[in-house]
Amino acid sequence: MADNEIVDRRIVQLRKHLISAPQAQQSTQLEAAPCAVNRSLPRFDATFMEHYLDTDRGLKEEVYDLFKQHPELLYAVEEGMTKEQHREFVRKQLRVILSSGYSPMSFFMKDYKKYFYMAELLALVDLSLTVKMGVQYSLWGGSVMNLGTERHKKQYFDAIDKFKIPGCFCMTELGHGSNVAALQTECVLDTTTDEWIVNTPDDSAIKWWIGNAAEDGKMGTVFARLKVPAPDGSGALDDHGVHAFIVPLRDEESQCFPGVEIKDCGYKVGLQGVDNGAMRFTNVRIPRDNLLDRFATVDRGGKYSSPYSPSRRFAATLGELTGGRVGLTCGSLGVLKGAVTITVRYGAQRQQFGPAEGREVAVLDYTSQQLKLMPMLATCYALHFTAAFLVEQYTQAKRTKEEELVADVHSLSAGLKAYTTQYTAQALSICRECCGGHGYAAVNRFGALRSDHDIFQTFEGDNTVLLQQVAAMLLKRYKEKFSGNPLGATWGYLRQMARDSLPPNPLVSHDTQPSHLRDPAFLVKTLRYELVTLTPVNPLKPPSAKLRLYMGTRVLCYDLLAELLRSCSVSIQGTL
Repeated sequence: MADNEIVDRRIVQLRKHLISAPQAQQSTQLEAAPCAVNRSLPRFDATFMEHYLDTDRGLKEEVYDLFKQHPELLYAVEEGMTKEQHREFVRKQLRVILSSGYSPMSFFMKDYKKYFYMAELLALVDLSLTVKMGVQYSLWGGSVMNLGTERHKKQYFDAIDKFKIPGCFCMTELGHGSNVAALQTECVLDTTTDEWIVNTPDDSAIKWWIGNAAEDGKMGTVFARLKVPAPDGSGALDDHGVHAFIVPLRDEESQCFPGVEIKDCGYKVGLQGVDNGAMRFTNVRIPRDNLLDRFATVDRGGKYSSPYSPSRRFAATLGELTGGRVGLTCGSLGVLKGAVTITVRYGAQRQQFGPAEGREVAVLDYTSQQLKLMPMLATCYALHFTAAFLVEQYTQAKRTKEEELVADVHSLSAGLKAYTTQYTAQALSICRECCGGHGYAAVNRFGALRSDHDIFQTFEGDNTVLLQQVAAMLLKRYKEKFSGNPLGATWGYLRQMARDSLPPNPLVSHDTQPSHLRDPAFLVKTLRYELVTLTPVNPLKPPSAKLRLYMGTRVLCYDLLAELLRSCSVSIQGTL
């Protein structure tokens, strides 16, 4: 009996530590209490840092203030919603943004920096919202505006911008994803009615994972093989490859048009707020003018015309869709910033162990935690500036239309999208681990962010395929270094290597002015010098004790250099 009384008293005391009496009667949830840890950090001007990083800070304040005014649109736990609930939640979020006067389509066409910055900001509101807006404006809207002509822009701009025509980007098929040139859906011109007939020839050609398709999509940009009757009158069809067509999908009552069959793809690993669907076309007829004909036209008689070769036309078509990769890069960066902020803040407050008679030590003060988080934080800063450079280059390419710059942006966006999304995916797991058991709580968002972000490594180009494209481009650039006279090209290459291996001028290398340390030319020169001077050890000759000591101190440098190369190789390609 005495033992039971002791147990009861201990339970009462524990309850007092966890929850006060009034709270115990009102709620079974634990309430947050002020942390006793000294929160005087950081010891630098955080406001100055924020202004330096956020060149459009006003937009950030506006967007986040908007959602603070609508707390009902900020869920506590994403995992508790069904896909239907989450989809409706995202629609409400989008309608609030539009009703507040924002014009995402105008941003995408005229103010790229604001558009991509909004993608980064909304990633921490709801990643499903970021992706749904990307489908509506970057993909559906972007394909119509960039692949169509002026008549398409005038006809569809306002309706797309105001979400009056929710749209789809119908490229991926069940049998083909990255290999766009092998898509099987076909559009055949019927010259007697002046219409295209859209068909799905077999199951592998079913359009799959199409965003906005399951519930909202009214129209879609369908990528299909353009086929016209052969001019010799034989009845055969000439296949001119993959082109883009505007295809109506549903009427005003959200009923599919005849010949259009759409199914819900169901629950996914993440992004339940995006209504992905699969669609099949059976003899769907659309006007001939629904061909997005910026790069190729077909006249009333079925004559096909294009000022470009087939390969160049196809490259130009895909090149106009680069904005999607830029948006994914910025959205992924927003997730990384949020995850690192949560983890570092937690580490600065969470205390574990310490001296026997003293205070426990903050987790962030342990070297093991710092080795995980500080390189991640530094990479986050590096990716911030690199993404800003990508957006700037993209803006210039859209304005000038210079072919070389457009090609550079295509490669840069491919490499940076692949690196950023892969790094963020790995960082999310590390951040969850660094927050211990608390990181496993759904309310702390690591699980939802990890699940929602995971697909970023696949859509808009599988990361492995994108990196292969970048590697091919770099090898092409390397080959160009030796074009022309072999002797002269070799001499120029060796002269560059010799110049890079010379010791730096101490008057320059010891310059600690911020403007000098931030100068990209200085950073590139430093990287080149490091590459040339870090000579591998001869495996046939045992290293001396002095060399072993030297190499031991350089191991971390090698690792960091490898990380730097992976993150910077694409952005500095033009200067190598």
